[in-house]
Amino acid sequence: MTIITIDGPSGAGKSTIAKMLSKKLNYNYLDTGAMYRAITFAMLKKSIDLQNEELICKALDSIDLEFSDNIKLDGDIIDSQIRSNLVTKNVSLISSYKCVRDILVEYQRCFAKGNDTILDGRDTGSVVLPDADFKFYLTASVEARAKRRYEEYKEEREDSYNDVLEDIKRRDDFDMNRDISPLIIPNNSILVDSTDMSIDETVEYIYNHIKRKDK
Repeated sequence: MTIITIDGPSGAGKSTIAKMLSKKLNYNYLDTGAMYRAITFAMLKKSIDLQNEELICKALDSIDLEFSDNIKLDGDIIDSQIRSNLVTKNVSLISSYKCVRDILVEYQRCFAKGNDTILDGRDTGSVVLPDADFKFYLTASVEARAKRRYEEYKEEREDSYNDVLEDIKRRDDFDMNRDISPLIIPNNSILVDSTDMSIDETVEYIYNHIKRKDK
């Protein structure tokens, strides 16, 4: 059994690269960030005050989320809805609540048991699975990350590149300075700066590193 974690800031391409690696290696894959997005979307749908941590914690028992090939809320697929601007702007706040993290971290650890697995997120190598076989910290310049995020849903966006840039800066600051599971470079992790690399080049870089160590 081999566990790989990929952490990093918003817009670094973690999910895309982890998903491609999982197919290349034939590993199970879990996008932990999508899980926090799903809870954020569920709370927004219930019109719960996202600033009220106590209400959020109480509401967790009343939401029916399913994480498989698709993410479902009350049986409905919400893969696209969790990528909305509103969810993006609020997911860092929801991710900072201890009750939310406790539930999802336990799920993430159970998911990885007994399987070759890749997880990506903010704390997979530092908190969720600190003893992972391979730990990577994927980053890029804030400008490159903003450009990628902006281009990703360009046709559906109402905000500008500068709006996306400022939001990524805000999320970086929030994620790195929150009290619970802040975004850090995990111990013994490999730093991968993809500013000047394509997605395919980044995948190959990580894949080759894993294969070299496996020999």
